[in-house]
Parts: sequence; C-alpha cells; structure tokens
Amino acid sequence: MNTDELEAAAYRAERRVLETDHTERPLLFLDVDGPLLPFGENPQRKARGTTSDSRLARLTAEVGRQLATLPCELVWATTWGDEANAEIAPRIGLPQLPVVNWPESSDEDERQDQWFGLHWKTRTLVTWAAGRPFAWVDDEITGADRDWVTAHHSGQALLHHVESSRGLAEEDFEALDQWLRAL
Repeated sequence: MNTDELEAAAYRAERRVLETDHTERPLLFLDVDGPLLPFGENPQRKARGTTSDSRLARLTAEVGRQLATLPCELVWATTWGDEANAEIAPRIGLPQLPVVNWPESSDEDERQDQWFGLHWKTRTLVTWAAGRPFAWVDDEITGADRDWVTAHHSGQALLHHVESSRGLAEEDFEALDQWLRAL
C-alpha cells in the first residue's frame, strides 16, 4: 500500500470507530445567535446595512473545522431549528446535525422556570441528553441554569457561556476541548 492508501484506510477505520461509539460520545448543544453569529458591540441595535445574508457571510469554515475536531456529537440547540442545517452547516463545512425540537412547556414548568430564573432551553436539553455527558454553548446561560442542571442531570455537564458580542473565540474552543477530553 502506498501512503495515500494507508491514510485512506486509517481514515475509514477512524470513522468506523466514531460511528460505532456514537452513543457514548458526549453531546455538544450549539446555539447559533450569539455564539456563531455574534451581535457585535451593541446587541440591541442592528448594524447599519446589515441584512440576514450579510450576517451569515460572517460565518467561516474555520469555526466549522474547530467544532468538527471536538470529541463530541454536535447537536443544534437553537431557534433556527432545521434551518441551521440548511443555512448554517453548509457555510461552515459541517454535515447535517441532529436538531433539538422545542416542545411547548407546561404552565407549571414556565412558572418554575421563571421562579428559578432558568433559560427556557434548560429542561429540554437535560431531557434530550438523557444522562449522557453534555456541553451547552449559549450566550444566555446563567448560574441558575448551572445549578438546575447539577441537581437534575445524572451525567456530567458543562454550561459554557459565550459573549454574544464576540461569539465563539479560541479560548472557548480550548475550554470545550479540554473539558470534553477530560471525560
């Protein structure tokens, strides 16, 4: 076998291992607005001349490459829903990813979430993870969400807040990679 054939065989073997170990890999729940599409210096005001297409033009393949190298299963956890696979994934070089669907919450859950100061995604993500270790990247995570996940999730979890004005940065990728590899 030549070098190219050896590399191709190694790649196929690695993919088989990843595919068969798929359910054991930790999850990474990924929000879009804020972490992947930062709001800039003033998140309350849309920048002059900014359209949704120009916002999407800021997405880079480098972000996709960095996400793809993390040792986890990526999952969209965004209000973009399936549109994240149609609009975001191709622009950053990711394949189609699983998408968290947001169920209607009960009045009781809404009252409790408001009382505890929980983000509206928190309960659903814990349910979706079903005990698997997970990291959650979002710009709206608070200490209340961390406390609730600690009390209600049987696996390990990292709730990683990203500044919405800058989006995912090198230090965020380093923190995620370190936490995921330590599992």
